[in-house]
Amino acid sequence: MVTTQPYDDDKLHEECAVFGIFGHPESAALTALGLHALQHRGQEAAGIVSSDDVQFHAHREIGLVGDIFGDPRVIDRLSGHSAMGHTRYSTTGEPMLRNVQPLFAELEFGGLSIAHNGNLTNAATMRKDLVSRGCIFQSTTDTENIVHLIATRRGAPVERMISALRQVEGAYSIIAMTQDSMVGVRDPLGVRPLVLGRLGDSYILASESCAFDIIAADYVRDIEPGELVVITKDGLRSHWPFPKQKQRFCIFEYIYFARPDSVVEGLSVYDARKRIGVELASEAFVEADVIIPVPDSGVPSALGFSQASNIPFEFGIIRNHYVGRTFIEPSEEIRHLGVKLKHSANRAHVEGKRVVLVDDSIVRGTTSKKIVEMMRLAGASEVHMRVSSPPTNNSCYYGVDTPEREKLLAANNSVEEIRRLIGADTLAFISMDGLYRAMGHDGRNQDQPQYCDACFSGEYPIQLTDRLREHDPRQLSLLAETGG
Repeated sequence: MVTTQPYDDDKLHEECAVFGIFGHPESAALTALGLHALQHRGQEAAGIVSSDDVQFHAHREIGLVGDIFGDPRVIDRLSGHSAMGHTRYSTTGEPMLRNVQPLFAELEFGGLSIAHNGNLTNAATMRKDLVSRGCIFQSTTDTENIVHLIATRRGAPVERMISALRQVEGAYSIIAMTQDSMVGVRDPLGVRPLVLGRLGDSYILASESCAFDIIAADYVRDIEPGELVVITKDGLRSHWPFPKQKQRFCIFEYIYFARPDSVVEGLSVYDARKRIGVELASEAFVEADVIIPVPDSGVPSALGFSQASNIPFEFGIIRNHYVGRTFIEPSEEIRHLGVKLKHSANRAHVEGKRVVLVDDSIVRGTTSKKIVEMMRLAGASEVHMRVSSPPTNNSCYYGVDTPEREKLLAANNSVEEIRRLIGADTLAFISMDGLYRAMGHDGRNQDQPQYCDACFSGEYPIQLTDRLREHDPRQLSLLAETGG
């Protein structure tokens, strides 16, 4: 058995999701359901920690949420009125149980459970310093830095957390839980999402609002960039421990990461993707017979493209949703057929047609090439590719698993060169201005609120401390795996 990663590595991967609910008798079961709704953000491992006022209970495993928490006996052991969970996509090497979150530690004030989505850009630097001060790490996740920073501070738990986070650089949304409180916090630029919901008298924190729908909870609002909320039996209080900065929310959440039925930063993800398709059609119209999405993330943009261009929309590619993370690969020849494990052509809507394929991104180009070939083998007379993001030519260091820059197709090739490599008749990416117009701006104007678009622009809004150390031969960097 070997990993099917060769069929998955032509997409960027969000590294994880968080969910927490405070003050509900079925907290663990609701957390498992919430994580199930957020499974698209991480499929490698999941964990839940619950609190019953006296002690904490934890269960973590490698695998999918449904496989881990589908057994009612597991949920029964996670007793308590509050629970928090995490589902993870690992970035380097094999997933390890010791890295599965939420992390838990017994500190001076009692138990602390913590999980985060994002990446600390000074994690290796902090870890080196903490180890030199005698801290003993049990994992390779950057989240554990925060645990040690909290442990070595003084004061109440919230004061310790604020003090710890002031030492942290990077993009993060964090949920933490003590015996009598739950805390949620976003980094000052708000790169990663975190939303607040309510179910009766219980408050909920989650990476996306789709986690509320599955448990019939109400979406209240987004946690603001730099906001830290504390939930107790007395209600919710907000703290603002960081200097105010301009928000730089990750624009790729709208393009690909977030579920289309989520509302993020007040915008419907589905509607945003359709508007991107409309802009793409305006910028890169081509005479064709049919618009075909590359499933599943290309569907809303393809619908927008179809409506704006008056070219019919059809599901010309059928996705197999039952392909797991592993598969028996008996030979190199069979391995090259791997794309057909996930996609097959709907010949009746392809043969003899001028086809426009709409996809969300091109990362390495391997999948795009195979899908173009698939369309030609199904009889398409022309194959045009339209992409609902600008060329991805820079790595992300803020919580997204991205290949190194030299492995990104757009970093080393022009649009025309990419077109030839994937075998399309024409190729066009949406422009940065077009992308921003789809998000309600008049273009990428520095005088307006900006998104984090570093994967396209190369403009990194948060200092990359560890990256700088890594490229300085005079420094020995202890690299920490991103925790998600």
